[in-house]
Amino acid sequence: MFDDRTTCLVVVGAQWGDEGKGKLVDVLAERADFVVRYQGGANAGHTVVIGDSQFILRQIPSGILHPQVTCIVGNGVVLEPETFFAELDQLAERGISTAGRIFVSDRAHLVLPYHKLLDAASEKSQKLGTTGRGIGPAYEDKYGRRGIRVTDLRRLECARALLADRVQRANRLLELLGSAERASLEQHVALLERLAPRILPLAADTGLVVDRAVKQGRRVLLEGAQGSLLDVDHGTYPYVTSSNTTAGGATVGAGIGPTAVHGVLGVVKAYTTRVGNGPLPTEAGEADGERLRRLGGEFGAVTGRARRCGWFDATVVRYAARVNGLTGLAVTKLDVLDSFAEVPVCTAYRLEGEECEEMPAEVDALGRVEPSYQVLPGWSQSTGEARRLADLPAAARAYLDRLEALSGVPIRYVSVGTRRDQIIEV
Repeated sequence: MFDDRTTCLVVVGAQWGDEGKGKLVDVLAERADFVVRYQGGANAGHTVVIGDSQFILRQIPSGILHPQVTCIVGNGVVLEPETFFAELDQLAERGISTAGRIFVSDRAHLVLPYHKLLDAASEKSQKLGTTGRGIGPAYEDKYGRRGIRVTDLRRLECARALLADRVQRANRLLELLGSAERASLEQHVALLERLAPRILPLAADTGLVVDRAVKQGRRVLLEGAQGSLLDVDHGTYPYVTSSNTTAGGATVGAGIGPTAVHGVLGVVKAYTTRVGNGPLPTEAGEADGERLRRLGGEFGAVTGRARRCGWFDATVVRYAARVNGLTGLAVTKLDVLDSFAEVPVCTAYRLEGEECEEMPAEVDALGRVEPSYQVLPGWSQSTGEARRLADLPAAARAYLDRLEALSGVPIRYVSVGTRRDQIIEV
């Protein structure tokens, strides 16, 4: 979707996450100069397959595998520094040089061990299905104006004073939550003293860097994590993440103005999945759900948890198209449906006997909707070698045409396998 008029592009998930954003960013990054992660943290798991090698990236942008790309962790990300450097070290061990190609916003907030303790303690009572990586508590501290940012490490004495207050507060909360765990101030101080010399050389005013790149006409990808239905404002609240995963969060989290964005690519699977609790209106029966899970390898890249699987939900994707302002769709994992004789597609909902073409705001109402399905014929042949739309079976093309019509967004890419080259550009 890059062209002379579209040089700044947002890539977002248009379902409940795990749509294959990492692969699309990797494919698009071949023509990009910058890739920017704008929200989330180590709860993301973007998988890129190159030949026989698989890379799982949690906080480092998916463009890092292209040597010409500069990668940026934006101010909207909550950074878990130990995981971040573990990723960098693993890339180095596999021959991927990142020197001079990765920068971290000095305004990004840090995820610290006490955040993880609070996350685990809260999850025991709330049971929201979090990843336990401390993301929610870190964002709570950010918006409660008590977070610790990368820039605070430039003055470690001040950071130590902040830590003393934050650790004490965390321990009071852990006691209230009934947890026997306690955070250690000494361990936190030692952690920051050890990590500061590695983080600070990468720290920069990344919003300024991205703004200059956009104004110079450089090609910039803004990479989202999770999916639109996990957005804290627009998702299936309270079964959501703690950040704005939709395109509106991209410019805030990257540090640039909204007029800088020229297009928004929504990534969807050819079916639907979600991890954890919350409604999934098109969840398949046990046999079909297990078949989709097995064929699609539907297990979380970060947690390893089995994903719940169901059929394509056009109501969800229309909603995502609206709240993101999608200008194009990328449909992934079409090949997972290759062996199905028939493929249902949800075209709308029925709620208490009434037709319902829009998603209800109430999570319990969404849990009660009855999907209205249109059953389309399958194609019963492999699509993995297709590189043009014309190479696909007629029934597969008809399926894509129907998804495009129901979503109201033109399909720009179709993925037919996990490898980098298994992509059709429409």
